Amino acid sequence: MDTFNAIPIFVAVAETGGFSSAARLLDVSKSAVSKRITQLEEQLGARLFHRTTRKLSLTEAGERYFQYAALANRAAKQAEDAVGELQGEPKGVLKVLLPMSIGQLHIAPLIPEFLELHPQLQIDLVLDDSDVNLIEQGYDLGIRTGGELTDSSLIARRLVPLHSIVCVSPAFHKTHRKQLKNPEQLADINCLTYRYSSNADVWQFSSKNGDETKVKVAGNYRVNNSVALRDAVIAGVGAARLPTYVVGEAIQSGELMALFRDYEMPYKNLYAVYPERDYLPEKVRVFLDFIVEKLGNGSAHWDRFQ
Repeated sequence: MDTFNAIPIFVAVAETGGFSSAARLLDVSKSAVSKRITQLEEQLGARLFHRTTRKLSLTEAGERYFQYAALANRAAKQAEDAVGELQGEPKGVLKVLLPMSIGQLHIAPLIPEFLELHPQLQIDLVLDDSDVNLIEQGYDLGIRTGGELTDSSLIARRLVPLHSIVCVSPAFHKTHRKQLKNPEQLADINCLTYRYSSNADVWQFSSKNGDETKVKVAGNYRVNNSVALRDAVIAGVGAARLPTYVVGEAIQSGELMALFRDYEMPYKNLYAVYPERDYLPEKVRVFLDFIVEKLGNGSAHWDRFQ
């Protein structure tokens, strides 16, 4: 057996910590991975992994082999990327991870147009808000909020800011107009909240002169989905702090009213995250360029109501 051909499998097992996870990453069977590792160990004359029912870990020989195998595997990928840069049309499968709400509302609807532009590409799209290891799960690209990277082998490219704003329906505003003149009055208003926010019931505002105001809010509805929260606000249930990518169109159409526009709320950024490489794969590059343009070239199109 050619040990070089076994290197990608060995590296996948070492990086993911298991035969099953490596098999998923490589899109092969678990038995095929196990057989190839056994053959590699026989070829090298050394055991590379400690195997227990609960854990798989590298032996001393495995640690030493991994140092060089990982470099060889990376060099092979870089070689593929370098050749791919010279090809006119990107090909193959592009595996992309998107956050649920913004992916469903603003990015997934763009995929048909992208595929029409690049007919030799296939898209494997996953919408998931959980903290997924992009490299371990075999993703070419992930879209994330925040931008803090715990893995130094990843690169983050800022796409657009993600602002939030307090909204109410026109009917709710008409009834509570006198109670909605400044942020402090929200303490006396029925405020709907997003369950997964770390500061769901404390809303922070910054004025143009730099003064900060924090308001403790309360209400009769908490939900773990921002689209459902938006729909409740449109129905006149109360006020809510929502991302502008969720409510921008509703504000433009008049279904919602944005309050306190002289204030700014804390915001995050939307990032494209991908494995660090000397040559960015052409399929990743064209998708990035497409998304950047469609989202507004650094200034999100859903904020045009402001």
